[in-house]
Amino acid sequence: MSGIETTGSKRLVLISGRAHPELAQQIADELGSELVPTDARTFANGELYARYDESVRGSDAFVIQSHAAPINEWLMEQLIMVDALKRASAKRITVVSPFYPYARQDKKGRGREPISARLVADLYKAAGADRIMSIDLHAAQIQGFFDGPVDHLFAMPVLLEHFREKLDPSTLTVVSPDMGRVRVADIWSDKLGAPLAIIHKRRDPLVPNEVSVHEIVGTVEGRVCLLVDDLIDTGRTIVKAAEALKANGATGVVVAATHAVFSPPAVEILQNDSIDMVVVTDTLPVPPEKRWDRLTVLPIAPLLARAIREVFEDGSVTSLFDGAA
Repeated sequence: MSGIETTGSKRLVLISGRAHPELAQQIADELGSELVPTDARTFANGELYARYDESVRGSDAFVIQSHAAPINEWLMEQLIMVDALKRASAKRITVVSPFYPYARQDKKGRGREPISARLVADLYKAAGADRIMSIDLHAAQIQGFFDGPVDHLFAMPVLLEHFREKLDPSTLTVVSPDMGRVRVADIWSDKLGAPLAIIHKRRDPLVPNEVSVHEIVGTVEGRVCLLVDDLIDTGRTIVKAAEALKANGATGVVVAATHAVFSPPAVEILQNDSIDMVVVTDTLPVPPEKRWDRLTVLPIAPLLARAIREVFEDGSVTSLFDGAA
């Protein structure tokens, strides 16, 4: 039987959706566990189905799903898997969504808009989830949308380890691509011992995925600039920021992001001459056709596996993964 046995009847089981099975397998390998054999399928009319091939009664279950395109299908599959666990008498169900779906719709910017990130939290709760685990939420307030524990993990330690080896802090400037990322970029600058710069940009609310860069606050001339963001979608925003930095005398631009959404035509756009390197994690699948020579993909499974182990053993997740620590 799959899972980690402990004293008494406590048992950890790992469930994987079909969006990013490689990540789930890597997490299982890190934990020395196995994924529960699951019969997951899509019917001819698009309806989804999931059934577990072994008992999950009384287990501490973790349902791992990455929300890549088609995002609605994978969200629905995860909800169905949670429902199946609830009806099979799992003791506790944790939704592991490394990239939280609809996270960018976290508030009403204008009248008559939805708050879809809250709706997703309600759907998880209605399906039977007791707990949510996610990495680098687009807005920290999303934690308050779910009526239960939310483990908000940070990819910063994984990315920092890489950059400490690759970049010289004496010539480095950390850059926030917009005002909303300033707090995160400030922590990065503290960790790397590098100064901070901020790009002030304006976005037309009526034109999605388009941004106009205005002014840069801070010194970037003659510096290698590290642009830090939580996700890259089409890449247009980050490329405009990189072009502005190069136009203001930056000698190099390195981009760091947790979630490689890479919606078309991101791969073509990000190969722009203004960007020297892009570093992301594999919270979302990055297939060969979405990779190029200046892209580095860091494994996120060790971080998630450690968090899952702490939750399972009733340890402290905060002490391990607090982004401000």
